[in-house]
Amino acid sequence: MVTKQDRPYYLQEDDQEGEALVLPAEEDDPSIPKDESQKDKKAREKREKEAGVRRVKVGRVELDPSIDYANFTSDGPGLDSKAILDDMGMINIWVDLKKPLPDLPKDYARAVKEYAVDRRKGVKCPPLNIVILIVGSRGDVQPYLSLALHLITSHSHRIRIATHPDFKDFVLEARKYLRDKKGPNGENLEDKLEYYDVGGNPKELMAYMVKNPGLLPGMASLTNGDISSKRKMTAEMLEGFHKSTYSPDSVSGRPFAADAIISNPPAFGHIHIAEALGLPLHMTFTMPWSPTTAFNHPLVRIEQSNAEKGLTNYLSFALAEMLTWQGLGDVINSFRSKTLYLEPLSMSSGPSVVDRLKVPWTYCWSEGLIEKPKDWKNHIDISGFYFLEGDKDYQPDQELKEFLGAGGPPIYIGFGSVVVEDATAMTKTIFEAVKHSNVRALVSAGWGGLGGCDVPDNVFILKGNIPHDWLFSEGRVSAVCHHGGAGTTAIGLRNGLPTIVVPFFGDQAFWGEMIHKAGAGPPPIPQKTLTTENLAKAIEFATSPHAKAAAKGMADKIKSESGEVKGVESFHNHLPLLNMRCDIDPDQIATWWSDKLCLRLSGVVAALMVEKGKLDWKELEVHRAKEYDSKRRVVDPISGGASAILGTITGYYAGIAQIFYNPPKGIINTTTAIPKGMVNIIDNIYEGMDNIPRMIGSEQVRERGKVDDFESGVKEGAKGVFYGYWDGITGLVREPVEGAKKEGFVGAIKGMGRSYVNVTARPAAGIVGAISLPIRGLTKAFQNKFSAPREIVLEQPRRLLSIESLDSLSPQEKISLSKKFQDLTKPEKVKERKESLKKRAKRVMEGDETALDEGDSTPVEEKKEIKSTNIPEAEADVKANELQGEGKKPSEMEEAERRGYERALRELKEREGK
Repeated sequence: MVTKQDRPYYLQEDDQEGEALVLPAEEDDPSIPKDESQKDKKAREKREKEAGVRRVKVGRVELDPSIDYANFTSDGPGLDSKAILDDMGMINIWVDLKKPLPDLPKDYARAVKEYAVDRRKGVKCPPLNIVILIVGSRGDVQPYLSLALHLITSHSHRIRIATHPDFKDFVLEARKYLRDKKGPNGENLEDKLEYYDVGGNPKELMAYMVKNPGLLPGMASLTNGDISSKRKMTAEMLEGFHKSTYSPDSVSGRPFAADAIISNPPAFGHIHIAEALGLPLHMTFTMPWSPTTAFNHPLVRIEQSNAEKGLTNYLSFALAEMLTWQGLGDVINSFRSKTLYLEPLSMSSGPSVVDRLKVPWTYCWSEGLIEKPKDWKNHIDISGFYFLEGDKDYQPDQELKEFLGAGGPPIYIGFGSVVVEDATAMTKTIFEAVKHSNVRALVSAGWGGLGGCDVPDNVFILKGNIPHDWLFSEGRVSAVCHHGGAGTTAIGLRNGLPTIVVPFFGDQAFWGEMIHKAGAGPPPIPQKTLTTENLAKAIEFATSPHAKAAAKGMADKIKSESGEVKGVESFHNHLPLLNMRCDIDPDQIATWWSDKLCLRLSGVVAALMVEKGKLDWKELEVHRAKEYDSKRRVVDPISGGASAILGTITGYYAGIAQIFYNPPKGIINTTTAIPKGMVNIIDNIYEGMDNIPRMIGSEQVRERGKVDDFESGVKEGAKGVFYGYWDGITGLVREPVEGAKKEGFVGAIKGMGRSYVNVTARPAAGIVGAISLPIRGLTKAFQNKFSAPREIVLEQPRRLLSIESLDSLSPQEKISLSKKFQDLTKPEKVKERKESLKKRAKRVMEGDETALDEGDSTPVEEKKEIKSTNIPEAEADVKANELQGEGKKPSEMEEAERRGYERALRELKEREGK
């Protein structure tokens, strides 16, 4: 049996997480020189020991024979749970509560506060460099390509699609939709769409997923090398995704530096790259990935559960995340440590990190198919389907024209980019079912190679790429049968076609169930259970009047939606724009930060000021628009998300029912957009508060000891807290007495004034120092490792882009920007900004999270505009939560919650008694 100590860090619960700095084992740490001398090694190990550093095994990309990658179990005094992958790639789960618990209440989810979001109406986002990370098939790439085109045409963003090499031509050919289109400044939009090769073979990936459906490998692949190949492919793609944020365009050679990231979940590197580079991340997908009580995870099949339905559904997402992390956590940790220089994550912090940090989402399906669950709050949007514009010049082959015109509309049968293991057997099954149903059929060969036998007269084999938006429109086909890919599902339903789903893996069965639930198709038929009989029965259902009517109703709903328009709005609405705009020219995105001037600067302003000798590139830092703390501890289970609730129930504590009947009322906050420089200023605040007694004339001021490592920082911080309170309280007597000795009655009055200031200032300084001094010591102890910022990879391309942008400025614009710069860099203005930032940093240290909101910088007249607008429901929830947190909750609500909680406890006792 593998003990905790033997397990790699990513599989450990890590009870001490957050109490010390976690670094990878020496052999995995790229910051340690390979030729490190014994003397240097001993000195480093001594510093690490003093600082309490933990060196952990982050894992290897190779297979570990002691790990069962297809089986996850979590046992505890409150819950036993198990997740196992089956042959269809579905995650089968078992949930066994040791003590009964009520279901999650409808109002358990709280509103999410998103910092630095600009809520003014009609505000336009400056042009950005956006990289879209995609793993999957052509059907996965296509909707995001459509979104990319709308981002370009509506806001002149520069978009890079980072995906597999098989789709290079597909992406670049889409430039034709931008041909002859110009941006607001006359720029050629065709050049705004780019492709970046991240590696990975989608055909190999699809073949692997058919044999090992789902996101993780089946145990049958342990002996044939499939798992090792998939994991190495994932590691290769993680590196590719990172490089896609800063590498030049492979076609034009033009520099590129990302300002934001859009990603689908299987890209895996998304949140880690965003954390390292300080870039805003927006998640998007064609299937549900956020925990909800409304339905279970699309990849999960619930085998047994004695928990309530909503709670079981919610926990299914956590178990799916746990199993995924067990399969790829070591690969991700290796990437974090060796490439991104980030701390590795454990089983406590790795799974569900996107959910825990409340990263914003846009789901691109129609609410006519799946309504937005009530527990998906304001950081999650549903946009509607994305449809790539069809090829208007497409002309079918003469043979296809003749077949379509020779009889009634055929049904379409095809499985796209899915690789079928036994194409001949599948083809015979299809032909027999078509014959039995007495219908005509178009059968797409696809990647599966269907059609390799005698073809009946009522069947036509489609070869090559036939645009679905052409084929499925204008009544050319009567129904469709496919694998249930989100893209094919969407285009079929938009054209009002009844749909038969034969799922192979992943979310395909989920879409089949949703279509059947809506009445537009029969129950899905897993490909391994497909027979002539059940396919013929499905064709009969799909060609019935009932199915046609249901499909038409869905088509009307889908056609009324503008998926891409809503998708663009959703992306912009969740950006921390108030922390992304240039302080000199708010119509430009800020890419640089001047700590000296306390200014965010766009590339063109920075380059202009460098050209004029007002700035030096060495003085500027890469601006970090958003911060993510993946190691952040979970304060309460509800805000921590599905994995936190799973861990809470597994561990079980007294009164756990209260989180169900009376969930925490605090505001759930997303990751924060912290202005550059605030972290450094926090340290300076301590210095300032520490000097207050001396500044007001107090003679007894304790000298602080030397701080040069974490241990000394903790020691001096603890002393500061103790003596802060001691000197503050004793000073209430000492200061007036000492003042009276010197200046009599007047001195006593002055001493009383000093004592009132000190009794507040000294303890406050001690508390801030307890936080600041250990950080300062740790920074000094590991200065070599952490002195180089992780976002350094963006520095060179941003500088090149900044210089390039100078060519777009007219002489008048240069004069105008220079005047604004000159005005904002006057000493009194710089001092004012720094003082404002210090005040906000002080509020942060005192626990006032609202200080992080960049809305403080909004002009007065714009604040009035915001105030006069209607408060959205989500913000109203936040306000309600604030009142509840302050104890201003209506007495009726208090009484109702008290009675509800007491009733829950009685129910639990009764159930336990049985």
